[in-house]
Amino acid sequence: MPMTRQKTWNNQVVKQKNKETVLTAITTHAPISRADIAQRVGLNKATVSSLVNELIEEELIYESGPGESSGGRRPVMLLFNHQAGYSIGIDIGVNYVLGVLTDLKGHVVGEKLETITSSHTDELISLVNRTIHFLIQSAPQSTYGIIGIGIGVPGIIDRSGKVLMAPNLKWEDLDLKGLFTQEFDYPIFIENEANAGAYGEKQYGAGKHHDSIVYFSVGIGIGTGIILNGELYQGINGYSGESGHTTIFYNGRPCTCGNRGCWEAYASEFALLKHAEQELKLTDPTLEELIQLADEGNVQVVELFEKIGHFIGVGITNSIKMFNPQQIIIGNRMAKARHLMETSIIDTVKSRTYPFHLDELEISFSELSTYSAAIGVAAFATENFLKISKEI
Repeated sequence: MPMTRQKTWNNQVVKQKNKETVLTAITTHAPISRADIAQRVGLNKATVSSLVNELIEEELIYESGPGESSGGRRPVMLLFNHQAGYSIGIDIGVNYVLGVLTDLKGHVVGEKLETITSSHTDELISLVNRTIHFLIQSAPQSTYGIIGIGIGVPGIIDRSGKVLMAPNLKWEDLDLKGLFTQEFDYPIFIENEANAGAYGEKQYGAGKHHDSIVYFSVGIGIGTGIILNGELYQGINGYSGESGHTTIFYNGRPCTCGNRGCWEAYASEFALLKHAEQELKLTDPTLEELIQLADEGNVQVVELFEKIGHFIGVGITNSIKMFNPQQIIIGNRMAKARHLMETSIIDTVKSRTYPFHLDELEISFSELSTYSAAIGVAAFATENFLKISKEI
């Protein structure tokens, strides 16, 4: 590359990075003035003013009324235009598909929940496609329209968007990104649903004030999303977080992954429902029905939730000892039964850890409820859109 061209390219890289920094300051701290941005990010006022003008022209930010003056003319305040575009987030569960339409600040402005009635891959993909088309059609008018689609899957995803293994969906080596790229002309992001849930809670939910978080997605299966030093940890190949398939009983119960004694065989919604069928002789129970029975005073069901809570606590204890996080977040469908399991979870954790493990540790339940993964995976699409350096 000739020297002049190299210099021009380097200058462009610096400019785009600075522009991204300015936009991040506005999205995080708005309303904020140009002078406050310059002071906060360490750029001179002329550079900030130039970059702000470009962002206004691109309709990513806008000026509001004057702010308070510390002496002299009152500064013009800047706000992020969170309605400049919209992201779609899809959470593919074992028995449901949840789709959300979010603005650029993660606010849900549209949603669609579908029940999965067929285990055939083609029919499930078709259901997801219909959900996405519905959300596209329901999006408000905006400058940039749909800026990306994120799809969360309960399984192991490689960096190309292929599902290597999703035992509860019976998927192996499925090029999921390729399938959706054929259908939609938007940036597509495929992510493990627990990673998406962790990211959603970090950005918009219970994890906003912590940088070291272990998020447990407890549904039909169990997945784990890990935030270390404020960043999503995915492992060298993106395969981290499969705690549901760690062994807690050698040669224990069979698991859908083909192994035995996995944590999710004892602590998941699947385990709860199986116990209710085999031990309590209930026919095709649902989580919601069992919660209702427990709330009505059914002692056996209450004890079953406490037993599942105990096993959830066992797995959480292992992660506390391994990662020493600031916060544990329990999310997905089983978080609906918080009032029935929280005491047994915390008692188990306390009984199996040393006091110093619990210093400064917060055990929380999801603030985004069953929306964590869908909102989180939509946030990946938003983050990609707002990384202005992608234009280089």
